[in-house]
Formats: sequence, structure tokens, C-alpha cells
Amino acid sequence: MTMTNSTASTPRLLVFQHLDVEHPGIFRDFWHEAGIAWDAVELDAGEPIPALEDYAALVVMGGPMDVWEEDQHPWLVAEKAAIRRFVRDLRRPYLGICLGHQLLAAALGGEVRLAARPEVGPGVVELTEAGAADPLFAGFSNSIDTFQWHGAEVAALPEGCDVLARNAACAVQAFRFGRAAYGLQYHVELTELTVPQWQRIPAYAASLEAALGRDRAANLAEETADLLPGFARSARRLSDNFLRMLAAPA
Repeated sequence: MTMTNSTASTPRLLVFQHLDVEHPGIFRDFWHEAGIAWDAVELDAGEPIPALEDYAALVVMGGPMDVWEEDQHPWLVAEKAAIRRFVRDLRRPYLGICLGHQLLAAALGGEVRLAARPEVGPGVVELTEAGAADPLFAGFSNSIDTFQWHGAEVAALPEGCDVLARNAACAVQAFRFGRAAYGLQYHVELTELTVPQWQRIPAYAASLEAALGRDRAANLAEETADLLPGFARSARRLSDNFLRMLAAPA
């Protein structure tokens, strides 16, 4: 488990990772500036889940596996149980990105399935009425530029959830369960290294070419580079909004 330094009064975040290059990305900079400590557990490498009570929030990143592949990845069973306990029993803030978004839905009894086709690259999502009023999206316009890289989607939400964002390709781009458990289908953590590193993952390379075609897939890093400053501003705003929830009463 990767650990960061903290004091007794500093809120500590727990991060679940499923691939070493799918980490919190630019959020690491924001957390450092805010004095937030965090521990990363690399579940695909067999690292154990620590005591959940020690953490103020749980952040779950993406990965190339699917939520239903428990035979190939047995640790998914324990991960879903941990997510369910964290948001339903402990009722603490949660932020799931891509696979983490789908795992939140699956852990709570929703349905996740393959999408009609992969959604990869820059795109736009629209906030719903609930999303526009939600504190996670405070300061955002109703139309948000995003970066996508997924082949599965949340097809049916668990009971007690609100859809916060959608687009034509995916009806559940963001949702909330309870007070502060959030799933985002799109990626907000991008840095200049993200796309080049993910392009080297075979499963991601295949979905990239299927979604964009060979020529555009080869140029995705260059295409995305021009958008990184805007993505960084959105990521900072979302991170600030989420961190405020750590201090809010349950």
C-alpha cells in the first residue's frame, strides 16, 4: 500500500486502484496543496483492504476489467463489499471514476453491462436538473467538456440514486447515492502522461481503435493535449467541491 504523510488532524483518503497507471492523476497535486493525506491500495496486485473506519473518504479509480469478471479477478468481491459498507453503513463520501463509478452501482444492486460501443476521447456531458443543483457540480456550467474511455455502462441505477449527468452515448454519466457517494463515468484526473500511458494497455488500445478508428486513435494524445488546461480547471473545481464534503456533518 502506498502511503502519504499526515498528522492526526488531517483527513485521510483511501484510494482503490486496479492498474498502476490508473491512479488519481492530477488530484494528487490538489490533495498535496490542501494537506490531504491518502493511501493507495493496488487491488490487482493483491494488496489487502485496510480498516475502512480510518478514512474520511474513498476514491475508486478505473481499470481494464469489468465489474462482473469476478472469476478472473476474485478481489472484486471484497472490493464491492467494502464499497457497499463504506457508503451504506459508514455513510462517508465516495468518488468513483469510470470503473469506480460502475462498481458503486454494482455494489448497491444496480446493473452494469457492455455499452453498444466504446466511448473514447473528448466529449460533452449535460447536467440534469439534479446535477445542476448538486454541490459536487457547484460552479460548473450545464454543459461540461469531458474525457471518456469506457466500454461498459451503468444500465440501471440502484434504488435511492439520482442521475446527475448524461449524454447521447451514455444515459448515466454521473450519479449520486445518499448524501455524498458519487460515480463519474468520465475521467477527470488527466495529466499529460495519461493518454500515452493508457494507449500502451492492450485492452485500452483495442477500445480506442474501435471507437475512433486507427488514424484518430494514433493522434489522440496530441488532440487531448490542447484540452488539458480546461480539464485541469474542471478537475480542481470538482476536487475542491468534493473535499468540502469531508468536513460536512453526516
